Amino acid sequence: MTAMSRKEKAAETEAALKEAAKRVFAAKGYLNTKITDITAEAGRAAGSFYNHFTSKEELLEALLDDLAAESDVNASSPEHIPDFTDPQAVRWHVCEYWNFHRDNAATMLALRQAAMVSDEFARTYARFGAAQAADLLDHLGYITAAGMELPASEQVTLAMMAELVNGFAHTWLLDPSAISEEEAVEALTRFVYRGFTGRDVS
Repeated sequence: MTAMSRKEKAAETEAALKEAAKRVFAAKGYLNTKITDITAEAGRAAGSFYNHFTSKEELLEALLDDLAAESDVNASSPEHIPDFTDPQAVRWHVCEYWNFHRDNAATMLALRQAAMVSDEFARTYARFGAAQAADLLDHLGYITAAGMELPASEQVTLAMMAELVNGFAHTWLLDPSAISEEEAVEALTRFVYRGFTGRDVS
């Protein structure tokens, strides 16, 4: 076996463990998941886990890194509009965040659960949220430059927006029949835009 093939095999196993962890987290929750649950789901030997991660927490941090990378890719989309005085810009961001949360629901829930029981992980998760928010600070600058007043500081305003969308997306996933995704995104867009600008979406 060549060095390259060993590297490829290791990458394949690591990816399999990550995907298995997502499925097990979705089925059992992060706190109830054991490492052996993950390796069994991945079809790998129990000891193989420690060739890639020292703990379940380290695996979750790797998933967090993957989320950050995915978010960076989404932000580079040609459809991205930074001017939050434009309702379409707010709608695009709400839609992207909604889709991001829906597609990564198990990981997002696992992150929140881990943060509840580990102060160190809570700080890691908080840094992730702060980094995501920092990417949007200049978007709010368009609002203040247009003479409109934000409901709070830029950091607090973004935190409120994130919690609103995050919380509602989580609630919707528990009962998707209550409202369609399109209606949910539109309602959130109107709510967030009005909160940012004091105006309704025209």
